[in-house]
Amino acid sequence: MQPNDQNPDPNAINIELSEAMAEGEYANLAMIAHSNSEFVIDFIRMMPGLPKAKVKARIVVTPEHAKRLLQALTENIERFEAAFGAIKMQNEAPSYPMNFGGAVGEA
Repeated sequence: MQPNDQNPDPNAINIELSEAMAEGEYANLAMIAHSNSEFVIDFIRMMPGLPKAKVKARIVVTPEHAKRLLQALTENIERFEAAFGAIKMQNEAPSYPMNFGGAVGEA
């Protein structure tokens, strides 16, 4: 939409993204639970050598929105792989806590 458009789209949603939220949070683990009315997705950051992991964000969605999220992720992964090649997956699920494959350093 151009700034001088006289007829803005009445269905457009104005989404605000604060500077802090725009930086994002890194997570390398997600845990999902559900009830009959909602899905709870915890995004967790595990760090090498630390036995404790922190939940960085918890998102609660309806079952319908969970399914829409699944469809959106599937579509985006397909586009990503079409552009950059297949995402390689490890044959085994990682064991927790992860040691990240290296020696633990001390400072």
